[in-house]
Amino acid sequence: MFGSLSLAGSRPRLEDAPPRIVEHPSDLIVSKGEPATLNCKAEGRPTPMVEWYKDGERVETDREDPRSHRMLLPTGSLFFLRIVHGRRSKPDEGVYVCVARNYLGEAVSRNASLEVAILRDDFRQTPSDVVVAAGEPAVMECIPPRGHPEPTISWKRNNVKVNDKDERITIRGGKLMISNTRKSDAGMYVCVGTNMVGEKDSDPAELVVFERPMFVRRPVNQVVLADDTVDFQCEVQGDPAPTIRWKKEEGELPRARSEIRSDNSLRLTQVKEEDEGSYTCVSENSVGKAEASGTLQVHVPPQIVVRPRDQISAPGRTVTFLCGTKGNPPPAVFWQKEGSQILLFPSQPPAQSGRFSVSLSGELTISDVHSEDSGYYICQAISVAGSILTKALLEVEDAPSDRIPPIIRQGPANQTLVPGTTAQLQCYVMGNPLPSIQWERDGQRILGNDERVTLMDNGTLQITALQETDSGVYTCVASSSSGETSWSGVITVKDSGGMTLAPASEPYQLPGPPQKPVVTDVTKNSVTLTWQPNAHEGGAAVTSYIIEAFRYALSGSTWQTVADLVRLEKHTVNGLSPNTIYLFIVRAVNAYGLSDPSPISEPVRTQDVSPTGQGVDHRQVQRELGEVAVELQQPVLLTASSVQLAWTVDRQSQYIQGYRLLYRPVGGSWLQQDVKAAPERSAVLSNLLKGTEYEVKIRPYFNEFQGMDSRLLTLRTPEEVPSAPPQAVTVSTVKLSNSSSISVTWQPPPAEMQNGVIQEYRIWCLGNDSQTRYHINQTVDGNVLSTLVKGLLPGVLYLVEVAAVTSAGVGTHSQPQPAVPSGGGDSDQNVSLAEQITDVVKQPAFIAGIGGACWVILMGFSVWIYCRRKKRKELSHYTASFAYTPAEPCCLSFFAFRPGVLGSNMGNYPWLADSWPTTNLVHNGKDSVNCCTTKHDTTERYYNGNNLCIQYIFHKIRSALSYTLHKVVSKLIAILHLANSICSCLAPAPFKYNTHIFVIFYFLFFLYSTDEEDWCPPLPERTYLIDGVAEDGPCPPPRGDASSPATSYSHQSTATLTPSPREEARHCQDIPRLHHPEQSQSGRLNSTVYNTLLQDWEKKPFSSVCLIRVGICS
Repeated sequence: MFGSLSLAGSRPRLEDAPPRIVEHPSDLIVSKGEPATLNCKAEGRPTPMVEWYKDGERVETDREDPRSHRMLLPTGSLFFLRIVHGRRSKPDEGVYVCVARNYLGEAVSRNASLEVAILRDDFRQTPSDVVVAAGEPAVMECIPPRGHPEPTISWKRNNVKVNDKDERITIRGGKLMISNTRKSDAGMYVCVGTNMVGEKDSDPAELVVFERPMFVRRPVNQVVLADDTVDFQCEVQGDPAPTIRWKKEEGELPRARSEIRSDNSLRLTQVKEEDEGSYTCVSENSVGKAEASGTLQVHVPPQIVVRPRDQISAPGRTVTFLCGTKGNPPPAVFWQKEGSQILLFPSQPPAQSGRFSVSLSGELTISDVHSEDSGYYICQAISVAGSILTKALLEVEDAPSDRIPPIIRQGPANQTLVPGTTAQLQCYVMGNPLPSIQWERDGQRILGNDERVTLMDNGTLQITALQETDSGVYTCVASSSSGETSWSGVITVKDSGGMTLAPASEPYQLPGPPQKPVVTDVTKNSVTLTWQPNAHEGGAAVTSYIIEAFRYALSGSTWQTVADLVRLEKHTVNGLSPNTIYLFIVRAVNAYGLSDPSPISEPVRTQDVSPTGQGVDHRQVQRELGEVAVELQQPVLLTASSVQLAWTVDRQSQYIQGYRLLYRPVGGSWLQQDVKAAPERSAVLSNLLKGTEYEVKIRPYFNEFQGMDSRLLTLRTPEEVPSAPPQAVTVSTVKLSNSSSISVTWQPPPAEMQNGVIQEYRIWCLGNDSQTRYHINQTVDGNVLSTLVKGLLPGVLYLVEVAAVTSAGVGTHSQPQPAVPSGGGDSDQNVSLAEQITDVVKQPAFIAGIGGACWVILMGFSVWIYCRRKKRKELSHYTASFAYTPAEPCCLSFFAFRPGVLGSNMGNYPWLADSWPTTNLVHNGKDSVNCCTTKHDTTERYYNGNNLCIQYIFHKIRSALSYTLHKVVSKLIAILHLANSICSCLAPAPFKYNTHIFVIFYFLFFLYSTDEEDWCPPLPERTYLIDGVAEDGPCPPPRGDASSPATSYSHQSTATLTPSPREEARHCQDIPRLHHPEQSQSGRLNSTVYNTLLQDWEKKPFSSVCLIRVGICS
């Protein structure tokens, strides 16, 4: 394979030995361009010769080619000066063997591969940015470039090698894993791929370590007094900076009284008891959320919410004084009789208190009252937050006698209505004392918790948006301390069917009440009555009568209908009880309804009869009911208009059919609510007036028999702000000698919507300007219904509002009523006009329109000046001449068409006097003015040239344009002057820039017209300032000319080759005389005037004296 060695002619020696490889070459991996050595050592005798083969081919060394980069070392090793390696040619890479030979044979080494190390540039996967929260693991992945040998992976953070000895850091398979990251781990990470070729760095990737919100300062629990201010601190750190918000557990933050301050703390002002609770600071950023809470406890001083009321009781009765308190913590309540040293505490042993006891709720109960118990009783409440006391009077005297129960004048009628309509059930009552009205539906009290149901002031029950479920029997119950009376009507709600005729709302359609009935016959169970009809039958004839009766009993009764459809004015009422006193009333009936009741008849007693012994023993019923003792418990307030009552019953009786709750506002009429189930021991009183003190008692009943009343309890519903504004608010202007004033009158809100005692009224007079100085407020006492508001500004529109105030706060405001105090004369109209003009000129469209108009006029005028100068140059070569004489003084000055300007006092404007000094121009012994002259003494003007007619026509056109432009500018400046004069004191600012524009335009107009041929005439050099121009009127026309009301600005000319004689010039002694200045001086004077005017404008933009009627004043 590697060749053979010839042994011919020689004999082996004994000491000779064949070659033997004692050091075999090893595999090599070498970088390109680097030196390398493949070792090979052989032994033998004679010394063997070593040769190298690569991939089976003999390797050429420096022995064969001195230029070769391969060298065969004496030891037999193959040395490479440099490794040659390219993409196409790889001469040094391969599998090498060394062969050692002598004449005895050869030895071949093991194969050794020589490989060239490489490392590519591009990473197969570069690390990506990672965002983690502190404490979470972070993983960054990296796959190095391809290379040989395979590169190893290491990592650097911020150009510093990552310490993989940190137990939190693991590098595995190209992944960098950091457990429990810290803020210090954040930075720029680089993946490093390394082999023997070198290192390659990946693109950097950022590890961002965010921190979850962490509280530096947490809110703490706090205890404060009511109306104090409390701060909950909350300081949080995190990355990114967390946002902070506050919330209240099971509720909302107090509106208008909570504030999150700049340091993220929560401040509560004027804290109330309902603010108690847990307040949580919620901190949140993109990597987490944290919460911390603090509780708030508000100590509220004791308050009396149910005050004890004065009571009058009969001896032997049981009396209970209520004393409802509230506070935080709940106060301790005890009682004391005024003048006594004995204190009565709740749950005090009976042996110590005797007939007096105090319940846990604070009620004082006095059983079996004696006359010596009369006096004041003091309720005191005390807690760590403070103390309070109140008292009530007890008077012990005989019980009052029974009176006649209320009478319902007009009650509800049966009605059939369709869904969605409104039903009105009337109930007009009378009685002494005035009874209160309550409504029941199918025997159940209407509580008023349905917003569709409204009890009106006159007792009418109104139901809107009727539904089929509203059908039922509605009963009006009129009750007072003397008893109660009821009247029922049926409402049927269905989709189809007619609507029955409801009682007429017009009183004149109802019949008049009959006269007082007279008793003509009496038996043991009947009474015969007669009466006379009323002369007023109403809208229809009387068709029948109804008779109602009231029976006196031991415990009272009510009015009952005992006969109806009575056709005659005489009727016998049957079925009455023997030996009973009755009263009777009669009502007339026609097609529109019932009349009011007749006067009550005289009392009549039916004849006596022995008891039959049949049925119920009335005496036993009355006796047993009288022995029943009902004890009312402390009422519980449910809402501002409802209260729950509970009671206990001692000494039960088989004759208890139900319980009758009687209640009334203190000093008012008794209202009644029946609990018709005897086992019931509680009931709810609803539709109570807010902020009103009520008296409540209860009694058992059986049919018409009633038991003893319980002790009288008092309760007070909480006050609320009035739910309706004051009524009939009127505002009228009052003219005083020293100020402008208005008179405001009003009526209180409806009684049922006052929701408490009106303590005061507040009146707001709000001016139509945002400045506070235009606002005037007043407060008057609650019993005052009018006031006089002084010190108002004349001509300012005020809106007047009135609101009632209770202890709960300010109620609903009335509708704003406009009022404009007068300051004398037509100030109101002037102010109104000024306000209208101010509104117009303040509009951006007006300002933009004025500016745009000025710009258009200025540009048009500039174009006209340019064309005019150009044409003048083109006509300058003509030599023909003609002369013309002005027919009248024309174009007296640029200001001549502004009457009165030059006639005003110019003493305060020296620049005007210096620019236009006064001179006299006299011609032929008369004052006159020359127009269109180039010299001071020239009275005629010549045009030389061939085209005389053309030049003359051009001059006429130029004069007409000048006059037209004069009038346009005059109109614009007059308009601006008028607006500025009116609004200079109201709204000066909007006119400042518009006026500036007109000033600039006005004097640019001067500047363009300085040439003596550009204008006719140019600026005056001297001017007489003569007053009274307007008084003398216009100049008289010359002889032979027709009189004209308007001044002509045209010229009369004659085109001749010789000067024509001057015509008689029109003149006026009181018109300012003008003298034509030189051209160079005119331009300079115009610039001076313009600059001086602008300076004066900036110093004093507005004043009462107008300068040139363009809005600039001294």
